[in-house]
Amino acid sequence: MAAALSAAPLSAGEARALWLAHLANERRASPRTLEAYGFATARYIAFLERHRGEAMTVPSLAEVTAGEVRAWLAHLRSGDRPLSPRSLSQALSAIRTFHRFLDLRLDAPNAAIGLVRGPRVKPGAPRPVTEDQARGLIAEPALDPDRADWEAARDQAVLTLLYGCGLRISEALSLTRADAPLGVELRITGKGSKTRIVPVLPVVRAAVDAYLAELPFVLGPQDALFRAKRGGALSPRHVQATVQTLRSRLGLAASATPHALRHSFATHLLGAGADLRSIQELLGHASLSTTQRYTEVDAERLLSAYSKAHPRA
Repeated sequence: MAAALSAAPLSAGEARALWLAHLANERRASPRTLEAYGFATARYIAFLERHRGEAMTVPSLAEVTAGEVRAWLAHLRSGDRPLSPRSLSQALSAIRTFHRFLDLRLDAPNAAIGLVRGPRVKPGAPRPVTEDQARGLIAEPALDPDRADWEAARDQAVLTLLYGCGLRISEALSLTRADAPLGVELRITGKGSKTRIVPVLPVVRAAVDAYLAELPFVLGPQDALFRAKRGGALSPRHVQATVQTLRSRLGLAASATPHALRHSFATHLLGAGADLRSIQELLGHASLSTTQRYTEVDAERLLSAYSKAHPRA
């Protein structure tokens, strides 16, 4: 009994490590989310320790005041590299998620966190590429003489999945050898472990088949389908760097990113008459309000076309 009473409480750093493991293993958070949330909470804990002049523990995190959280946000807003309102909002979201874990898993509730309001952030409209630009991005890898045939086929397959199925990079790269050859539909587990069914177009199946025909590695059923040059699993950073190179060669704007192909998938479906509910299901959005941002894009496209074509515009 005395030993239990004398046991030191968990440090804030230990609680943070447990939380990040929970996000990775139970919530299936993406590596990018883990990195962002881990960075935000590390800065949060470091600020509190400087502010209080003592090491933070789980009990002391339960006693953090709303004023201290606001002071931390003010510090982020006025530091050497001040954060934008959107970044501040994301940092606060990370802290709220962390404190929710402390409440539910470590019995350390803190009602004061709910009193803090983040900066107002106007959601930006997605920035898709045109149909011709999407085709250009997908075709361009095959035109690179310095790239091996199998690597070009791989990049084309990945980009075709992003545009043809509306996948996130992490979702495309989560496919295993057992998933291919692709069928007429694909079961995808996205954010928050939410599963959805995505139809697979013949052109998408053909792109993946072409990659498999060129693939120089023998893979086990559970191995990642898309491989890097030396045989390891392909990383999201490689896909991002590849698209950066491709858009430079094609003269496209910096907004032509891998995620823009997913935006284009939704925008072009909407323009062709698909309803928002169907697009919501295909994208795996939890809220229809997220999907509704694409109506703004389509309206802008229609107004632009009108102003260019109407004789009295």
